[in-house]
Amino acid sequence: MLLYEPSGNYGKTAMIIKTRIFQLCDGKYRNLSELARDMGLSVSQVYRVREGKRNINQKFLVGAKKVFPDYRLDELFYLADDIELDKDMETFVTNRYRHIVKQYANMDSSDGDGGSQRTRS
Repeated sequence: MLLYEPSGNYGKTAMIIKTRIFQLCDGKYRNLSELARDMGLSVSQVYRVREGKRNINQKFLVGAKKVFPDYRLDELFYLADDIELDKDMETFVTNRYRHIVKQYANMDSSDGDGGSQRTRS
């Protein structure tokens, strides 16, 4: 799913691009590996899009058109307004970033030199 949201529109509904290719490929491909191969994508990327865990990007659009050249884009993809944006999402991202930075800072300080700067060779 590809998210389309004009910036600063918190509290409003965003448009998500969803795909029909998984319904269209029933019977044409034995598994996601074959579909991914023909799309020129990794199996994990195709799987994550199917499960809604990854957004549709330009490579996915191009790959879908490779696999289904006789279909129009509006037959392969559609817009859905089923996500509401709010500042909680921004807060989550910010908190996640801080958590990751803290993990790396802890790794640096536990490497035996007390977190001192390393010299470059």
